[in-house]
Amino acid sequence: MKRLFFSITLVLIAITSWAQTNNLPQTPLDEQIRKLVMATVMINNYYVDSVDCKKLTEDAINGILSKLDPHSAYTNATETKKLTEPLAGSFDGIGVQFNILEDTLLVIQPVPKGPSERVGILAGDRIINVNDTAIAGVKMSREEIMRRLRGPKGTVAHLGVLRSGIKDTLKFDVVRDKIPVNSVDAAYMVTPTIGLIRFNNFAQTTHEEIVEAIKKLKEQGMQDVILDLQQNGGGFLQAAADIASEFLAKGDLIVYTRGRSVPNQEFRSTGGGLFTEGKVAVLVDEYSASAAEILSGAIQDQDRGIVIGRRTFGKGLVQRPIDMPDGSMIRLTVAKYYTPSGRCIQKPYEKGDKLSYAKDVVNRYNKGELTNADSIHFPDSLRYQTLREKRTVYGGGGIMPDYFVPLDTTKYSKCYRELSAKSIIINANLKYMDKNRKKLTKDYPTFEKFHSDFQIPENVIDDIFKEGEKQKIVPADEEEKAKTIDNIRLILKGLVARDLWDMSEYFSIIYENDEVVKKAIELLSK
Repeated sequence: MKRLFFSITLVLIAITSWAQTNNLPQTPLDEQIRKLVMATVMINNYYVDSVDCKKLTEDAINGILSKLDPHSAYTNATETKKLTEPLAGSFDGIGVQFNILEDTLLVIQPVPKGPSERVGILAGDRIINVNDTAIAGVKMSREEIMRRLRGPKGTVAHLGVLRSGIKDTLKFDVVRDKIPVNSVDAAYMVTPTIGLIRFNNFAQTTHEEIVEAIKKLKEQGMQDVILDLQQNGGGFLQAAADIASEFLAKGDLIVYTRGRSVPNQEFRSTGGGLFTEGKVAVLVDEYSASAAEILSGAIQDQDRGIVIGRRTFGKGLVQRPIDMPDGSMIRLTVAKYYTPSGRCIQKPYEKGDKLSYAKDVVNRYNKGELTNADSIHFPDSLRYQTLREKRTVYGGGGIMPDYFVPLDTTKYSKCYRELSAKSIIINANLKYMDKNRKKLTKDYPTFEKFHSDFQIPENVIDDIFKEGEKQKIVPADEEEKAKTIDNIRLILKGLVARDLWDMSEYFSIIYENDEVVKKAIELLSK
């Protein structure tokens, strides 16, 4: 009993010391904290069966956070690393884009100037073993393959590689290095004067990438720009503020935060931006969230540009990361975001009810909000005005676009969606590229020639339908089959372009008939 009392005392002393270090005042809550610690220690020492103390602690933390808002969360060390890695802008690895074809890792592209390219690994190579451990033909999970390929910078991965036309297995020693994680998916000219920049998050390197994209497109004649934030889930607040500063005048308010116990903050444009004159259109949808909403809200409220698409997600809660000694993390909500006009970005929620919150987008769809502008209603209490032109904008959660473009529920046929879900289309692309990469590179030395002349061969489409039949996926009639073929032709042409060049070429094909992009071009061209 003395030992137990001593253990509890040490824990409580540690908690008190931590609170003092972080300048937290002693409150009645301290008694509840002591109660929680005592309960944990007592269970660990006296419960009839052995217990996993680590799991008990994590369950307790998750239990507490589950009673708060939907975005306060706990992640263990492994989950924290996965969560923060995309926002860090890089990871340690060998530097290849790959996919799995018939249980074998197929290199789509080595990262330019990365460690794999430096030793001579080529697109189309098959990596069959890593450090003498087979990764091909053994049904190894994608996560396990990635674990073996990644490792600390400076360590060596000994790779066995099969290459088309070469009988023997090639051996490569790849020294792992920092591999950039790019936020910018695409940056290209959609018309001779309009550029499009699509990015997928707001990471530490995103502002730098956006600056480079703007410079590149201005050299190509860009006078107006489309910022594509569709399905952009956000990221760092500072990245959003830095990017907004490239478009706004010095001193313009970008966003402000308000919380109960943390200082209020204002973020304003630093001025000297690269694109403060040309017209701006921002594309958003129901999955644009957080930092994406900060940027689009600032552009809209400052009357710097127009927002096109559908109402954004409505994630306007500020999380403070609290690092734990074992690498785990608590992300605790401490404040709310507000746009320059005073709109709170966060949509309504009930504390402890994460299920209803998660179903919000589905509920929007069922109510017709994603497909019909007439289904969207705002009370007068949610009316706000933009700062310069005094246009009406709406609060209540998320950013309502200036121009609504409905979700096209008929864009893809049912047959196409099922073929895609079963990976039949992507596997067909991998096989086609595997057999024809050299010929395609020779026949299409430039993307312009590829764009104008290339068509997916009929036998590739026939093979897709044959594989679909094996898995009982068939079009309902000739009309659906014709639409499915059109869908397949477009996506496969885009995927081939991606494999031969990069994501900018992919989106320049995929977006040719995209209604949101077409609306942006129409409005900017006026």
